[in-house]
Amino acid sequence: MQRPVPRTITLHGHELSYVDSGEGAPVLFIHGILGSRGQWNRLVDRIHDDQRVIVPDLFGHGESAKPLGDYSLSSHAATLRDLLDRLGVERVTLVGHSLGGGIAMQFYYLFPERVERLVLVASGGLGREVSPLLRAATLPGAEQVLGVAASAWLLGRLEDVGGAARRVGWKPGADVTAVWKGFTSLNDRESRRAFLSTTRAVIDLGGQTISAHDHLEDVDPVPTLIVWGSRDRMIPVFHALKAQESVPDCRVVLFEGAGHFPHLDDPDRFAEVLRDFIATTDPAPVVRARAARDAG
Repeated sequence: MQRPVPRTITLHGHELSYVDSGEGAPVLFIHGILGSRGQWNRLVDRIHDDQRVIVPDLFGHGESAKPLGDYSLSSHAATLRDLLDRLGVERVTLVGHSLGGGIAMQFYYLFPERVERLVLVASGGLGREVSPLLRAATLPGAEQVLGVAASAWLLGRLEDVGGAARRVGWKPGADVTAVWKGFTSLNDRESRRAFLSTTRAVIDLGGQTISAHDHLEDVDPVPTLIVWGSRDRMIPVFHALKAQESVPDCRVVLFEGAGHFPHLDDPDRFAEVLRDFIATTDPAPVVRARAARDAG
């Protein structure tokens, strides 16, 4: 099957790259830090026969523009709202991984009338704990260190080491492959600047700075699925179990042995779980926008 051709759209004077494929109820996929829409390719291949799938590169990532400016959760959520407006899409099921999960929850908090379901995959925003690698990006001088670490020369030497290891039988897992691909995308100044701005918008030296638990009790219930890898070293799996205390009637599915990218570890199972969730839940009822409710 031929893979969908990426498109571009200009939002706020900057180009946003995205894929829009298939027919049926729309599903919007949101990648995480150092990610891109490419991480969802195998999911798109498996579900766009009966769902419309919309898969953007967030600003600062992939083939989208990397402008100076606001990389907060709210800014990303507003950009996605504007993308849906331009595509004529009223309501979606949101699927967010890592940072994308935090964006998905912020999108629902800001625009609840646009959301039918939430799917959170190893999501940010559900606890303080996060990998020391991401916390290190908040340290003074991180720009200079990252510039050296992501230089073409050093990346080339590391690729040589990895190639030698593969020749003697080492097979990198989904986490290593995804993180390495993301890291190699930081070989230009604009990408590094966007990465640091995005990371520092949600993380400080002590961990994640934004918690959805502060807001979840104030929103109307929405069908929610939480998927996590049991061996996630980026964001601990107990965040999924803790979320059950704040999210009414949510489903939690653990992928045993998977890491931070369960949708890449086992895309067939993930597609099956997602299909079942959509098929067996009714879309959340349309509610008034939060500003209107607060005013009334």
